[in-house]
Amino acid sequence: MSERQAPMYCPYCGDEDLRPNEASHGAWECHSCARVFSIKFVGLLSKGVNR
Repeated sequence: MSERQAPMYCPYCGDEDLRPNEASHGAWECHSCARVFSIKFVGLLSKGVNR
């Protein structure tokens, strides 16, 4: 499992015009609002989610 899922939309403006940022690993740039962002997996909850 070496590949990661790409983000589907910008978390700031919601646009889908995203491209990988070549300056930093794991960062994405939005060509609609000109922001660069990254998504980080923090971890799992210690308890399951109650439904």
